[in-house]
Parts: sequence; C-alpha cells; structure tokens
Amino acid sequence: MMKKVLMSWLLVFSGLFAVPAMAAEDPYQLVDQVAQRTFDRLKQEQGEISSNPEHLRILVREEMLPAVDVRFSAFRVIGNQLNKTTEAQREEFVKAFSDYLVVTYADALAAYKEQTVKIGTGSVTAEDKLATVPVTVFEPNKPEIKLEFKLRKNSRTGEWKVFDMIAEGISLLSAKQSELSGLIRQKGIDAVSRQLQELTNKPVTPLETAQ
Repeated sequence: MMKKVLMSWLLVFSGLFAVPAMAAEDPYQLVDQVAQRTFDRLKQEQGEISSNPEHLRILVREEMLPAVDVRFSAFRVIGNQLNKTTEAQREEFVKAFSDYLVVTYADALAAYKEQTVKIGTGSVTAEDKLATVPVTVFEPNKPEIKLEFKLRKNSRTGEWKVFDMIAEGISLLSAKQSELSGLIRQKGIDAVSRQLQELTNKPVTPLETAQ
C-alpha cells in the first residue's frame, strides 16, 4: 500500500511542477510557486471534482500539460529504439504519450486529501543546466514522503522544467522507460501508441484505490 501511495505521489508531483513557467530562471522558486498554485486550485475545486472526477483532466490540461516537455520525455521513453522509428511514428507516439500523461496525472490528483508540501531551497548559477529540488510531502497520520525533483534548463529558451523525480531510489522516468521501451521492442511503436490511446478512454480513478 505504501508503495502504491508513493507512486501515486510521484505521478502527482511530476505533473504539478510542469506548468507554464513563472519563475523560470530559478528552479527552486518555480517548484515552490507551482506547488502552491496547484494545491490552491485543488482545494478550491474539490466540490466540482467530487461530483465529476473528469474535471481533473481539464485541470491537468490547463495547469500542467502546456509546459511539460512531452517530446523530450517521450523520446527518452522510446530509448534506443528511437532511430528505428519514422518521423510520423514518433509524432504519433508523442501525441499518444501526451494524452496518456493527462490521464495518469488526473488519476494521481484524484488521490488528493489535504496533503501539504515543503519545498527545499537552493540556488543555481547562470552556467548550471541541471538542478535538484528536494520536496517533503506531509499527510496526517502517515509517514512523510521525501522526493527529489530533477530539472533541466532549456538551452534555447532558458526555462527550467522538471524531467524526472526520485523517491526511495525510484526514478519515474527510468521506470516508464523500462516499462514502455520493452513493449516497443516487443510489439512495435505503432502498437504501443494504440495501447496508450486506449488507456485515455478509461474514467479517472484515484491511484490509491485502483486495481
């Protein structure tokens, strides 16, 4: 159960901090501001979310997806199979992966129950391209969860965005790459794209109670 909760929060936070950049020059401030903004909206819209969990998809698309580096993440997931795909296949996979992220993040956000977070502090220089932001998740009567967010600086735009998260030695990006790149090798990228699209049709279900 604890691993289930942990993985749900891995998915929550990997999406929470990938929203339109506000303090893009400072990854620590960016994470702090986005966390506050997202949790505020979750609290304010609980009534609507309770009556219609699908509303979480709207929240994800409006607050998270616009600044998610979906292409970077999707290509990392494809892994060493990337050079064996065509441009059209890659574009279709990116689209399917984007839709899959919306459903995944919506499921994770459905597990929200008044949790609070503490964002670590730090600083970066103009030359830094990578940063790690520590985050602690608090929930009444449950052990705290310590996470680390990996951010990368876009060399062209100068914006910082989350590309990975680690908790208890678990890398979300590596886990998804291991899961989906294996399927791509076995079934081909077209089949995996179709499989991801099929998953987008399921209703939003909190990850803590899924299965």
